Amino acid sequence: MCTICTRLKDKIMLVISSREFRENQKGYFNKIDEGVEILIQRGKNRSYKIIPIPNDGTLMSEEEFFAKIDRSVQQAKEGKVTKIKSAEELRKFLHSL
Repeated sequence: MCTICTRLKDKIMLVISSREFRENQKGYFNKIDEGVEILIQRGKNRSYKIIPIPNDGTLMSEEEFFAKIDRSVQQAKEGKVTKIKSAEELRKFLHSL
């Protein structure tokens, strides 16, 4: 089935060949929907990862991604940040989102 099965923190990653993926696409898409990460190896030096698109269909282009980073850096320079100094503060902040 898979070449390598790895558990990273609470995630499972399957590393499979492109041939294995072609032969069992439906099953691997179902696994991706269940949260399993699939890495498809094509030859010795090429690998691909398939990720689901969010339900709202939004994807960020590279240009949008870097523009967002630039805006965030500017906000940090202006002091528009939330400083978190402890694990408890982090938990409270994440819970508030």
